[in-house]
Amino acid sequence: MRDCDNLDPKELLLCLGFPLSEAVLRPLSFPLTDIPLLPGSPRRLSPQAGTRGGQGPKHGQQYLQTPGPRAPGLQGSSSRDPGQPCGGESARSSSVINNYLDANEPVSLEARLSRMHFHDNQRKVDYVLAYHYRKRGMHLAQGFPGHSLAIVSNGETGKEPHAGGPGDIELGPLDALEEERKEQREEFEHNLMEAGLELEKDLENKSQGSIFVRIHAPWQVLAREAEFLKIKVPTKKMYEIKAGGSIAKKFSAALQKLSSPLQPRVPEHSNNKMKNLSYPFSREKMYLYNIQEKDTFFDNATRSRIVHEILKRTACSRANNTMGINSLIANNIYEAAYPLHDGEYNSPEDDMNDRKLLYQEWARYGVFYKFQPIDLIRKYFGEKIGLYFAWLGLYTSFLIPSSVIGVIVFLYGCATIEEDIPSREMCDQQNAFIMCPLCDKSCDYWNLSSACGTARASHLFDNPATVFFSIFMALWATMFLENWKRLQMRLGYFWDLTGIEEEEEHSRPEYETKVREKMLKESNKSAVQKLETNTTESGHEDDEDKLTWKDRFPGYLMNFASILFMIALTFSIVFGVIVYRITTAAALSLNKATRSNVRVTVTATAVIINLVVILILDEIYGAVAKWLTKIEVPKTEQTFEERLILKAFLLKFVNAYSPIFYVAFFKGRFVGRPGSYVYVFDGYRMEECAPGGCLMELCIQLSIIMLGKQLIQNNIFEIGVPKLKKLFRKLKDETEAGETDSAHSKHPEQWDLDYSLEPYTGLTPEYMEMIIQFGFVTLFVASFPLAPVFALLNNVIEVRLDAKKFVTELRRPDAVRTKDIGIWFDILSGIGKFSVISNAFVIAITSDFIPRLVYQYSYSHNGTLHGFVNHTLSFFNVSQLKEGTQPENSQFDQEVQFCRFKDYREPPWAPNPYEFSKQYWFILSARLAFVIIFQNLVMFLSVLVDWMIPDIPTDISDQIKKEKSLLVDFFLKEEHEKLKLMHEPALRSPGGGDRSRSRAASSAPSGQSQPGSVMSSGSQHTNV
Repeated sequence: MRDCDNLDPKELLLCLGFPLSEAVLRPLSFPLTDIPLLPGSPRRLSPQAGTRGGQGPKHGQQYLQTPGPRAPGLQGSSSRDPGQPCGGESARSSSVINNYLDANEPVSLEARLSRMHFHDNQRKVDYVLAYHYRKRGMHLAQGFPGHSLAIVSNGETGKEPHAGGPGDIELGPLDALEEERKEQREEFEHNLMEAGLELEKDLENKSQGSIFVRIHAPWQVLAREAEFLKIKVPTKKMYEIKAGGSIAKKFSAALQKLSSPLQPRVPEHSNNKMKNLSYPFSREKMYLYNIQEKDTFFDNATRSRIVHEILKRTACSRANNTMGINSLIANNIYEAAYPLHDGEYNSPEDDMNDRKLLYQEWARYGVFYKFQPIDLIRKYFGEKIGLYFAWLGLYTSFLIPSSVIGVIVFLYGCATIEEDIPSREMCDQQNAFIMCPLCDKSCDYWNLSSACGTARASHLFDNPATVFFSIFMALWATMFLENWKRLQMRLGYFWDLTGIEEEEEHSRPEYETKVREKMLKESNKSAVQKLETNTTESGHEDDEDKLTWKDRFPGYLMNFASILFMIALTFSIVFGVIVYRITTAAALSLNKATRSNVRVTVTATAVIINLVVILILDEIYGAVAKWLTKIEVPKTEQTFEERLILKAFLLKFVNAYSPIFYVAFFKGRFVGRPGSYVYVFDGYRMEECAPGGCLMELCIQLSIIMLGKQLIQNNIFEIGVPKLKKLFRKLKDETEAGETDSAHSKHPEQWDLDYSLEPYTGLTPEYMEMIIQFGFVTLFVASFPLAPVFALLNNVIEVRLDAKKFVTELRRPDAVRTKDIGIWFDILSGIGKFSVISNAFVIAITSDFIPRLVYQYSYSHNGTLHGFVNHTLSFFNVSQLKEGTQPENSQFDQEVQFCRFKDYREPPWAPNPYEFSKQYWFILSARLAFVIIFQNLVMFLSVLVDWMIPDIPTDISDQIKKEKSLLVDFFLKEEHEKLKLMHEPALRSPGGGDRSRSRAASSAPSGQSQPGSVMSSGSQHTNV
């Protein structure tokens, strides 16, 4: 066995089998201290290091030599050679595994001013892990009071049994769970350092508190992971993007000049005229890239994305072989993991960062009129969030023309209200249409002219212009989706998303737990041993080590039953509101004072009840959908998100639209007729539509629910609730701030500020809110042409509200690269197609458009609508009313022999009294024919628009083809120059040797590159 005594530090670490590269061992020139490792803590020692010569560990402890602390004045048992540099200098000049922070060590002013770096003010903090610790007791060793040691690479402090040096700490015992979590954190952080990451953390020198593990990715790690993830980076080659033609160029220039006041004042991150050729990063082709400074070559979002990928795939054997940081957070080993924001957004200093720029030019209500800085949003938050705000901006801009057309349709109804013959006939008191009672006993006969106001208001929305507006909105939805596909392709081209591959996703913690439970139940001991030894490959299960449909069948069954129950619950609540309307109307009809306003009162209160129920059930259904998706145990996060979206959309769609569907298609259809009414309960008849039809009530229902959801959800749920949470968190922190440093509380670090923000939970709530609004705008637009106007006003505020939330109230999300908006596009496309059918039925069944056309062209004597009201009313002989249903104490002026009711039925004197008349069947067939013609016509026009608008813009398609050709030419040219420099005889001269070494440094892999920045030749320029 090899003797490891009497060796220098570098040879000693190699002798012990410590798995460090030469790049890490090279700068180690400061004293070492023996650190005790807890039994069972992560050990990476070679088998030869199990027994040492000389003094060995006592009581079964093992010791790992690591660099000693850099506390001033600290006298360790080991002495430093006078010729070696101090620890601080070594830390700044080396690839340090860990920083050793002393709570009493003074920090320079320069280091305190930098909140984005380690305490050496050089290495950038790329990611932060946060956890809360708790101790039962902590006693300082005698002889060195008031000093606290730093946490070292294995996360443990203590005293070697045979080394009684000053400054050692004797920790009080932790409870079993806390100690287990601590050991798991130690192993995970050790594995992160083995992956090449550099960590920095503070001491656990209080009885309890929060600890932040700062993570920095050095250039070697960034280069390795960028190559592994195939991240596209800009090369030295630049080319000009030319416009399609002179007319297009002039039009684009004029449009840009006109819109210049609306443009945000941000630097051009994606120049529309110049673009770099992009190529996946490769350490063997460093000469292709324009690397001027290694620290800034990868932006902050890319750096945090790379670190997050390492965190997701790093295993922890002590935590049941869990894979990745998400599993550790789910098991409460860590509390949070997040990248840092780029400083404060409201700092008074003159220094400008991307976050502050986004706040000033995007996340304030005062800049609502400006375009969004989409490129800067993508640069700061990543492509997934950038695509959401690009989609929201396009949707909002498309609402402008639909709002203008909707206002024109509404104004047309206002202008033609005096010319509407049916409403004038209803308001004419000389016609004296005596209507049948609306309820039994307490309701009297009434004149149709009393419903004059309702009839005139119905004309505002029920006029011929609404039909053309419905066709326009169906084509509008198609054009919006087609333009979004084009914009998506354009953004994908400028953001280098073309050709990216789907990244392999890791299993979710819940899925791993289910697989582990299955293996423990159904497997023998060999399978259990296989589970224990399988650490890094736990994400690649064999076929027998994954969940089958039989394992998921109980979850699927629970999902099916629960969704059916929730839908039935929604329908039953709608039915309950119907019963409320019927009983309230009957009760109010008994009182003469409230009898005149029965319909208005019942409608208004019922709609408000519907709104409150919808808002409450929305929150409940969101939680239920998440629980149902969890019991399905999807394998990956993407699968989990897609199934959650489908369930939540289904439940919220039914919840939001079921009252509207009832009013549009079912109310008044099953009333019966006088003498043979349909009763819900004894004495309570089914409700019927107003004399002017149900369209006006549908408009009221739609407008109140739509506006109420937008106002309440935006103002209370999206603004008020986060502020209350923030206030509660602030009060909680103030009550637990007994041990915090006053100086630190006055000048908190960036990771402390970000930790106090709300965690990012995904874009599903944002998309869901807009998708439901899209349904309100398209599904029933025939009954409410002003819906696009209110949606536009809401979205102007919504864009800035979401922007402010992301910039100021949420932790910075992980940058996620994606090519599209995923399943949301399919949902939008489905709503657009379904809106054609729903609007066709609203026009044909709910409105009077078809009966008016039939009467005008088939029954009218002069081709006008004169006599239309009389044509729609049937006769009933009041002597045939059932006993006990006649009006009591009728106050009607004249004796009534016949009353009228709205339906197409045979008169009492006909051979078949009260049967459906020929007009009824004629109009019914006309309604169905209109639905078929309208649906096929609009679908044909939608397909035509889809065919006429290509998914990929022609200029983008040409640029992609030319970019590939340019990339090949540039690649071959660089390779040729590289070979030419390698074989040129003149390179053997002293001057040429310097050039050769410089060229070789720029083309060498990152692991062998020269320290410092890699200077590139001038950027090349090409016209395309």
